[in-house]
Amino acid sequence: MSPESVDQAVLTPPETTRTEAGEMLVLEGVRKHYGSFQAVKGIDLAVHHGENFGFLGPHGAGKTTTIRMIAGVLRPTAGRILVGGDDLQRAPEDAKARIGYIPDRPYLYEKLSGGEFLRFVAGLWGRDGDAVEARADRLLELFQLTDWKNELIESYSHGMRQKLLISSALIHQPEIIVVDEPMVGLDPRSAKLLKDLFRTFAEHGGTVFLSTHTLEVAEALCDRIAIINEGEIIALGTMDELRAQADAGGAHLEEIFLKVTGGDAMAYVIESLREALEE
Repeated sequence: MSPESVDQAVLTPPETTRTEAGEMLVLEGVRKHYGSFQAVKGIDLAVHHGENFGFLGPHGAGKTTTIRMIAGVLRPTAGRILVGGDDLQRAPEDAKARIGYIPDRPYLYEKLSGGEFLRFVAGLWGRDGDAVEARADRLLELFQLTDWKNELIESYSHGMRQKLLISSALIHQPEIIVVDEPMVGLDPRSAKLLKDLFRTFAEHGGTVFLSTHTLEVAEALCDRIAIINEGEIIALGTMDELRAQADAGGAHLEEIFLKVTGGDAMAYVIESLREALEE
């Protein structure tokens, strides 16, 4: 099943009031400190409506910290975050209601069934009734979880839990999906379905803010990409713009990523191994 075979309403965000410049997400001087350690050192970033935006970085770069601040899980030490024009600190309920957050690890209430969990999450956003039930059914159908709707989550596989978590992020019809490592635990069919879902969501006016270590996914899916390292954005733009910034000719994202994050030595090792295997 593909997103096109499901009622498009399940992947269509509500009509939104856009800022003049068309930004869905704006970060202005965002910092996060833990004592003397600066995890994020002042990020300025604008993500547009209808954009699949990639946010990449090596381990410890400040990527997940930034994502958690955008989702409202962490409070910035300094700076501000605007979601659809709403300040995440001054109007947190309005800002968070625009967001569907998919963390890298599925934390779910195992003693609830899949259907109960979706009703619970919808209730957190003040949604209930027949409309929510119908939307939950369409999401479960999309991810082939219909037969598991009334089964306890404790009986779900890791991949099934991840798909339920994604469904829960969409249940309240968000305007932006914030995703941290969405492909973890998914089989190839489900991973392709998720990529198609992101494309369809953006085509219908939604915004996707995606972090992944699968660089091929980011290169194929994202309209623009930011690369963060040591708490700072060191490259930003389309693939052509990234190639120009890195002076990397027709390089793929993997080569650009390694070059701008100081991974040239690792890139040399990888290339040497490839050559050895081809001999």
